[in-house]
Amino acid sequence: MTTRQTAIKPVSLLTTNTILLGRSIRLSIRNIEALMTSIMLPIMLMLLFTYVFGGALDPTGNYVDYVVPGIILLCAGFGSSSTAVSVADDMSNGIIDRFRTMPLRSLSVITGHVVANVIRNLCTTGIVIGVALLVGFRPSGSFLEWLGAIGIITLFIVSFTWLFAAIGSATRNPAAASGYGFILLFLPYLSSAFVPTHTMPAWLRGVADNQPITPVIETIRGLLTGTPIHNSAWLSIAWCAVIALASIVWCMYSFNRKAGRR
Repeated sequence: MTTRQTAIKPVSLLTTNTILLGRSIRLSIRNIEALMTSIMLPIMLMLLFTYVFGGALDPTGNYVDYVVPGIILLCAGFGSSSTAVSVADDMSNGIIDRFRTMPLRSLSVITGHVVANVIRNLCTTGIVIGVALLVGFRPSGSFLEWLGAIGIITLFIVSFTWLFAAIGSATRNPAAASGYGFILLFLPYLSSAFVPTHTMPAWLRGVADNQPITPVIETIRGLLTGTPIHNSAWLSIAWCAVIALASIVWCMYSFNRKAGRR
C-alpha cells in the first residue's frame, strides 16, 4: 500500500495580509481603553496649552494656530506607540508559533498590526483636527497644501509605527515595549511643537533643530498656516524614509530571530 502525501500550498501573501489585518483591526476595536486614551490625551493637552498656557505664551490669542501641528504629531506618536505593545504581546504569548504551523506567512502578523494602526491613527488624527477647529484653529492652507500636510502626517505615522513595531518585536514582553515606547514620546517636547526653538538654551536648541520631529512639525505648520518651510519638507521626508527603512530591517531581523528562523 502506498501513502499519498498531499502538499499544502502556502496561502498567498494578499490573503494572509488581509486576514491578519482584519484580526488586528478587531483587536484595536475591542481595546476601547487604548483607543479612547489615544484620542483624549492629545485633546486634553491641546486644551491645556491653548487655555491654560496659551495666554502667557502668546498674548495675541493665536497660540492655538502654533500649537495644533505639534499636537497632531503628538497624537500620531502616541497612537503609534500602542503597536509596540501589540506586537510584543503576539511575540510572547505563543500565537506566532501557532501561525507557523499553518500554511501562511507569520511575518504578516506584524504587517497587519502596522496597517491597522495607521488606519486607526489617521482616524484619531482627524478627530483631533476637528476638535482643534472647534477651539479656534484657523488654517489658511489651500486644498493642495492640506493634501501635502496629510501626506506628511501619513508618512510620519507609517515610519514611526514601523519603529514601534520593531521595538515590540525586539523586547521580551509588552511591559518592556511600553517603557521603551514611552521614552520616544518625549521627542515632541524637545522640538518646536510648543515653543520656537530659538527660545531654548543653545545646547538644547541644537538637539531640537536636528531631530526628526522638528522638520515634520515645521512642514505641517507651514502648509496649514503659511509659515516659512525652507528645507523642512525635504528633511522630514528624508528622516521618515530613513526611520521606516531602518525599522523594517530591524523588525524583520528581530522577528526571524525570535521566531527561530534564519
